[in-house]
Amino acid sequence: MKVHALHGWDVNVARAREIQSSLARRVITANEVTDLRLVAGIDISSSDAQRVARGAVVVLRYPELSIVEVQVAEGKMEVPYIPGLLSFRESPLILAACEKLHNMPDLILVDGQGIAHPRRLGLASHVGLFLDLPTVGCAKSILCGRHQPVKEEAGSHADLLDNSEVIGAALRTKSGVRPIYVSVGHKIDLASALQWVINCCRGYRLPEPTRLAHLAAGGMLTSELSCQGKVFD
Repeated sequence: MKVHALHGWDVNVARAREIQSSLARRVITANEVTDLRLVAGIDISSSDAQRVARGAVVVLRYPELSIVEVQVAEGKMEVPYIPGLLSFRESPLILAACEKLHNMPDLILVDGQGIAHPRRLGLASHVGLFLDLPTVGCAKSILCGRHQPVKEEAGSHADLLDNSEVIGAALRTKSGVRPIYVSVGHKIDLASALQWVINCCRGYRLPEPTRLAHLAAGGMLTSELSCQGKVFD
């Protein structure tokens, strides 16, 4: 799969923030997902001690969510963790995994923020611009913004607000568990993003694409599902 080279990664903090602010203006917040046949999930796992990480992308057939392809890229993360600049640390390995894909997804769910970010360019938006594909941020915690309490029923959600701007939503994917935080990544609107995430849930807190990507990144897929580097007919 083609990855567009928008900028280099070896930059200082000030330059990284400038890049984020510039790229944020290129994010498309209108829906461009029409016919969803393949949906992907992206996640990364790392060992903080050695900075060794595995970026994983899992492509699933929609709506049954059966695995079509899994690709993983492993290496060292050269950029230290800096709040608000996570995409500069994680994107290179994630994009390396995506570059191996034989199947182009119609939509990608990313374990991380989209525009629910201080400079409106989290990991999902950053990756979406590099791939020029629709992406949704599916984060497990809040980076910025606040929301009202979310009802306990699965599918309930509340707007995530930064001052008066809606930057995402807290979504209850399963009754009795904490919500996840959904935001526009690129080429999608929030209402569509929420609906696709709900449609991709299979009884877990995380939607199936990012849940399986998490397992793939951690090397925890069972032998029956483990298909790293494999393409299914």
